[in-house]
Amino acid sequence: MNNFKYAFLIGFVFLTTSAVTHAQTGKKKKVNAITSGAQDRAFWVKTLYKIAYPVIHNLAGNTLKKNMATEVAPHYYNNVREVGYTEALGRTFAGIAPWLSLPDDETEEGKLRAKFKAETIQALSNAVDPLSADYINFRTDAQPIVDAAYVVQGFLRAPNLWKALNETTQKRYIAEIKSLRNRTGAYNNWLLFTAIEEAWLLSVGEDYEPYRTMTAINKLNEWYVGDGWYSDGSSFSTDYYNSYVIHPMMIDILKVMVAKKKMGELQLTKATERAARYAQITERMISSTGEYPPLGRSVTYRTAAFQTLGQIALDGKLPKELSPAQVRCALTKVFENMYAGNQNFDEQGWLVLGFNGHQPEIADPYTCTGSLYMATLGFLPLGLPADNVFWTATAAPWTAQKAWTGNAFLKDHSAGK
Repeated sequence: MNNFKYAFLIGFVFLTTSAVTHAQTGKKKKVNAITSGAQDRAFWVKTLYKIAYPVIHNLAGNTLKKNMATEVAPHYYNNVREVGYTEALGRTFAGIAPWLSLPDDETEEGKLRAKFKAETIQALSNAVDPLSADYINFRTDAQPIVDAAYVVQGFLRAPNLWKALNETTQKRYIAEIKSLRNRTGAYNNWLLFTAIEEAWLLSVGEDYEPYRTMTAINKLNEWYVGDGWYSDGSSFSTDYYNSYVIHPMMIDILKVMVAKKKMGELQLTKATERAARYAQITERMISSTGEYPPLGRSVTYRTAAFQTLGQIALDGKLPKELSPAQVRCALTKVFENMYAGNQNFDEQGWLVLGFNGHQPEIADPYTCTGSLYMATLGFLPLGLPADNVFWTATAAPWTAQKAWTGNAFLKDHSAGK
């Protein structure tokens, strides 16, 4: 635990050092201009669409392999032509699924969503059609284990899109997911990828392998280090994998297991409470100006760092210490810093390797263009309808804003084990 506490302290030193540069000694600093929830939502929709459009539009038109950028990290070790397109689809779909799951309506957003939903259904169909120019790889290499997991997580988040696929396409997905059973991956968060694939098969009435789901659930419980944090394997490292993978997939697996009466509610309740605590911590990691520390592996996944916070908001499980309005406003400011400009996109609209700009030197050796679409996972609250309190509540300052302007804010408390 000592290395855990030390590493975590480093992160907060970075955060507070950044924030103090924006504080005024002895004065209350003005916070950002107030915008309405409707304005925030419109910006989120525009931004998510901008990120996801090149992947979905090209895959729907059978031009993904023709047009997609294939930038790779220094010392990249995968075969980008075999795994990069699968990454792009899975990661994009898991992030846009909650938004696309909303019912159609005649608003401007609703019309855009309906059009994009139709393109997504076509893209999903092309991806598993052996005669398609964009038939993507689930059958070889280890990496598709990861990205098939995000595909099925998308189906779990938007079951109406699964039902919209024709029977042939559904059978193809089931076959592709089952084909992954002949491979294994790392003994860490990768356990959750195979587990969610099996849980999804169970959810659609297929045979599943209980050993894979229970191994992941049991090992992650063993790797829980306390206060909302899981270790990613036997040794702890300070990064955002608790948001990229661990909390969201753990919850989504347990939802299926509970719904199918394979487990009791207690496990899901415990996992949700842990995720809520982690969400509370990550909200505090957003500085008063909407920045957050680029800690650990895979920071090129950008706003996926807030997937757990977004999922807890989407599920209506925010702890009482976090108002929906402050979460919305904090994330809006982060998204503005990341995406209001074009620093993270190339001339054709594809994401570029980096954190906030083109910074390929920080990319890990498993990272390519397709990997970057994890960024969509930060936008899960768009699955809440526009009349939800998350979007209708008056704008509110988030924790760092209140703290650094001399206003009252809640003292933080560890959740312990």
